[in-house]
Amino acid sequence: MTRHAHQMQRHTVVLRQIEVLRVERLSPYMQRIVFGGEALRGFLSASPDDHVKLFFPNDDGKLVLPTPGQGRLEFPEGEQPSPMRDYTPRRYDDEFNELTVDFVLHGDGPAATWAAQAQPGQHIGAGGPRGSFIVANDFDHYVLVGDETALPAIGRWLDEMPYGMHAIALVEIPGSADRQALSSRADIELTWFEREGQDAANSRLLEQALERLPQLPGDTFWWIAAESGRARRMRQYLTDELGVPKEWVRATGYWKAEGTVDEE
Repeated sequence: MTRHAHQMQRHTVVLRQIEVLRVERLSPYMQRIVFGGEALRGFLSASPDDHVKLFFPNDDGKLVLPTPGQGRLEFPEGEQPSPMRDYTPRRYDDEFNELTVDFVLHGDGPAATWAAQAQPGQHIGAGGPRGSFIVANDFDHYVLVGDETALPAIGRWLDEMPYGMHAIALVEIPGSADRQALSSRADIELTWFEREGQDAANSRLLEQALERLPQLPGDTFWWIAAESGRARRMRQYLTDELGVPKEWVRATGYWKAEGTVDEE
């Protein structure tokens, strides 16, 4: 059997209208919202870093949801589409049919603005996940690196890791009040890095932590999620400077600093 063989699962995309059941402020910058509703039945998310597309009320307060078209979403003509953003399913409880999503409350975008005022009984739309990238479970170590936007995925990674697995989590947050109580059955080493006023796009706390990590025996899988440019540079550090095989690194830009441009 091939060692370290990742899998990609494709899912049938289902568009749903879901209802807010409960709201909990986890920290100054993180709002947890638990959704329910019969439309959630059959929801499937097979990987900790899956993304579900959420649709929020438009400027008129209406949910205008699309229908799947030929490789794209098609909205009704003559109406303002609902703004949409990608979020990590923090947890789905099949028994109680509840989907938990954690929202970072930075800025004044449609998702953060809606999440800050969310109340039980409100509705939004949800679509996906379209697929799940399932990381091989036979690495000797797993290193998880991310800022506060990656906390839902990192928390879910740790929740789902089995006994005997070893993980190092490096998490950057705005300040000490933004720490969360994370637990795992696995052997985990969790370190928090607090920016204390530093700009999130220009911070180097995670980069410096990566550079200080001692060499780990055996094979290591590296998962990184942060601002797009930072995630790319950390991936390049691992592959170009440390010689980590590209298949052992999964780095994703969870957000993009204003004024930046894409690089090849």
